[in-house]
Amino acid sequence: MTASKLIAHSPSVPRPTDAQLAWQGLELGVFFHIGVNTFAGREWSDGTLPAESFAPTRLDAAQWVRTAAEAGARYVVLTAKHHDGFCLWPTATTDYSVASSPWRDGRGDLVAEVAAACREQGIGLGLYLSPWDRHAPEYPDPAAYDALYLAQLRELCTNYGELVELWFDGAGSAGRSYDWESIMALTAELQPGAMVFNMGTPTIRWIGNEDGLAGDPVRYAVDSASLDNYTDAVIDLGAARYVPPEADVSIRQGWFWAADDEPKSVDHLLAIYYRSVGMGANLLLNVPPDTRGLIDDADVTRLREWRAELDRRFASPVPGELSQIADGVWEVVFEAPVTFDHLDLAEYLNDGQRVSAHRAVAVGTSGDGAEGPVLAEGRTIGHRRIHAHPPVTTHRIRIELTGAGARLAGVQVHHAGTHEVPEIAYLAPTDEPE
Repeated sequence: MTASKLIAHSPSVPRPTDAQLAWQGLELGVFFHIGVNTFAGREWSDGTLPAESFAPTRLDAAQWVRTAAEAGARYVVLTAKHHDGFCLWPTATTDYSVASSPWRDGRGDLVAEVAAACREQGIGLGLYLSPWDRHAPEYPDPAAYDALYLAQLRELCTNYGELVELWFDGAGSAGRSYDWESIMALTAELQPGAMVFNMGTPTIRWIGNEDGLAGDPVRYAVDSASLDNYTDAVIDLGAARYVPPEADVSIRQGWFWAADDEPKSVDHLLAIYYRSVGMGANLLLNVPPDTRGLIDDADVTRLREWRAELDRRFASPVPGELSQIADGVWEVVFEAPVTFDHLDLAEYLNDGQRVSAHRAVAVGTSGDGAEGPVLAEGRTIGHRRIHAHPPVTTHRIRIELTGAGARLAGVQVHHAGTHEVPEIAYLAPTDEPE
């Protein structure tokens, strides 16, 4: 895996758009992988599984989106078309779609049902349209396939309301050129507020692994990004741009539901949260519907357990009054001494990401105003940086920032009753191209 090249901070670092800042504020999304693979027990298929195999018996998109919202997600991303080419909407471009399946007697539109559920729950809708298509007979002819792909994208961008994200997965596309100029022009015309994931002219990028884990630093200004999980190919952005990362991972080992799979533990999901949202990256957690067309009961239960623990740790923040007391030095003052074991920082990003290092200390814990224990040290802060530390009681925190023009947007603390953060290692990819 080739890591994104890092851009040194300067007074003229790239700045975000309002749409990018709004997307970063969403923090948590849920991925839905479902298609013919679900009914074949496959992670990847080659476009030959019959459309008739897509046959959920109790499909309820409202249950999916309600489950996502209960878990705290503010947006979802649906695999409208995976690499096998099967389309979850009745597209005019191919008969390899739900229109050729027994579901809803061939009159169903899963994208429409998910879109309606998102509107009901008040959360954003994103769509995944795989550039790589292993079914389309046009695929070997770039011009013919580009025309088909643009037609599919036009349908998705026109018929389902406002989209928060368009997900272009790079798997299978290393060495392949698509008409990104036309694709991006169409996106800008029909869905100007949607974030573009990782290909074309991206406004957000892949974190670089499928484990949902970010490291330190998490840079928002990059000039390249990793293309996929299976090659060393990179997306060359040409120049430094503000492209914040999204960390994707499945609640299970696989991306599509399988009967012999099971959800990750609460501790594993907590570790992912600390290493994604808690590092300044958005988290996109895959929760795959099963062959009934429902989120598996085990996954629903695990998500509720995870959400309960997140709420226990973070749902009652104590904000402090923030002020800059010197160049690169900020102070947070609380109305009264407060006991806490988590420090939650937010950087002011309107002028771009500026913090390259930070250090936070408690002040006056001994009553004499002297510097107390170090609470946190690290590199980037970004949209949000969560530090767990041994409990401390104080009414004042001093935070030192490194980076030209570095500023804080807010500081809050939490008393979770524990400062233990579960640890996990990077996992090996669970699926390989066939």
